[in-house]
Amino acid sequence: MTTKHVYGTSELAKDFGDLTFGNALSSYRLGEQQSQREFAQILGISAQSLCDIEKERKIPSPARAARIAQKLGEPIAFWVQLALQDMLKLEELDLSVSVA
Repeated sequence: MTTKHVYGTSELAKDFGDLTFGNALSSYRLGEQQSQREFAQILGISAQSLCDIEKERKIPSPARAARIAQKLGEPIAFWVQLALQDMLKLEELDLSVSVA
């Protein structure tokens, strides 16, 4: 009998850390094989602003997260949820966000 190992979000977090807006956006950009300058242009933001978001020096507002998601053609709720979760973590509030 073979035991099937399930690799879910909790295992992912243990191996790579929590999913944040910044690292999700960076991963998306790298998957598209674009430089920060090119990707920032697509998003309509400065390269410095993109760098600050990717390095988690800045967390986008929910409205900005929604605009970024729209530019990427991605689900708005996912990106807004990541931004809100990052804000709670920054404030050291052990809460989870669920966006419908």
